[in-house]
Amino acid sequence: MAATIPCHYCASAPITSKFFISNNAHSKRLTYPLSLTNAPRFRGFNAARCSYQPPPHHSQLQSKHKGSSFSLKQCAISIALAVGLITGVPALGSPAIAHTASPVLPDLAVLISGPPIKDPGALLRYALPIDNKAIREVQKPLEDITDSLKVAGVKALDSVERNVRQASRAFKQGKTLIVSGLAESKKEHGIELLNKLEAGMDELELIVQDRNRDAVALKQKELLNYVGGVEEDMVDGFPYEVPEEYRNMPLLKGRAAVDMKVKVKDNPNLEECVFHIVLDGYNAPVTAGNFVDLVERHFYDGMEIQRADGFVVQTGDPEGPAEGFIDPSTEKTRTVPLEIMVNGEKEPFYGATLEELGLYKAQTKLPFNAFGTMAMARDEFENNSGSSQVFWLLKESELTPSNANILDGRYAVFGYVTENEDFLADLKVGDVIESMQVVSGLDNLVNPSYKIAG
Repeated sequence: MAATIPCHYCASAPITSKFFISNNAHSKRLTYPLSLTNAPRFRGFNAARCSYQPPPHHSQLQSKHKGSSFSLKQCAISIALAVGLITGVPALGSPAIAHTASPVLPDLAVLISGPPIKDPGALLRYALPIDNKAIREVQKPLEDITDSLKVAGVKALDSVERNVRQASRAFKQGKTLIVSGLAESKKEHGIELLNKLEAGMDELELIVQDRNRDAVALKQKELLNYVGGVEEDMVDGFPYEVPEEYRNMPLLKGRAAVDMKVKVKDNPNLEECVFHIVLDGYNAPVTAGNFVDLVERHFYDGMEIQRADGFVVQTGDPEGPAEGFIDPSTEKTRTVPLEIMVNGEKEPFYGATLEELGLYKAQTKLPFNAFGTMAMARDEFENNSGSSQVFWLLKESELTPSNANILDGRYAVFGYVTENEDFLADLKVGDVIESMQVVSGLDNLVNPSYKIAG
């Protein structure tokens, strides 16, 4: 059975949208509304570790696709599911299962309310399994500096100054509670980061007073890295038990980072690029663990980009008839279950979409909000068919609005590209992944099968 992600209906598009029905014989493909075929906006480039020359214009990405048809019935079901998600009523083929998620803590919900969070670093910080209002009250005004800097010229610095003062005040008032929230085994490191954070906020105030707008964003990033480090030091062990049926699989019990080096063909403006990916095992331990295990097997090394169409970039389909990773110990395709963590829940849901669970308005802990959101591809009607094929979403907020994206709750997000994500839009079918390497967090992987295989 050809594996697909259906022709999803975006909540921002009218019901009368025309749908592009793609053809594919082999890969677990995503299909999507015709309007999504446009290449993403040309976004600001982070040039670190990428050999890049500015192009005269940013051309639309194209992809070659192979053949079995995608049925109109499937497309109709996707539209019905979308309507169900938007209106909150059971959709076609979706059982009306009553399920009430535990309420999100009111204080935290207030702290992160407002416009959808689209920065991958912020999404990862807010996704940590902690309950410490004091550190969140320091974090939020520092995150808000990003919006303050959208104001033109030095006028933005007035808002930045208010953000910094609010964060400094929250730090002084809540420092005792922040320190008490640190895990005992990580307390020394956490206090060291807090001291750096306090000094850094004083430095940012001086930068603002000097009206040095250009230095603000860099210092903000530094401070938020300290905040994220402190929040990670509040996590004491792994917060829940993975279901017994998945307990012997490779599991990522924490975070890990992977560098993916891609060789770009036939592009005079971009020769190669290293994408830094942060994987979140707190919210997707099975999916992230499976991926890290494959990286350590060098499964992706030398593999081509197999889809790049302006909506997603996708890879992971091995040569030959198999659509996923064949485990040498069983000679069968190793698959992972659909794994979705919802805000307010203590552990992920397995094997069912949020629509199937009746959780039409639930918010996922790892949403498809950011450019470079990483998720597991699967057969459309087989929730537990993910194996090795992964994709990165090229985010267009007007077409796939955050918190109303039909992909949320239907596909397992397990990480974000946090460096050089903009260059994903320049990849095309045939570009080669020279290597993937775990650069941190490998000690969080348990039950690694690659060690058994040697």
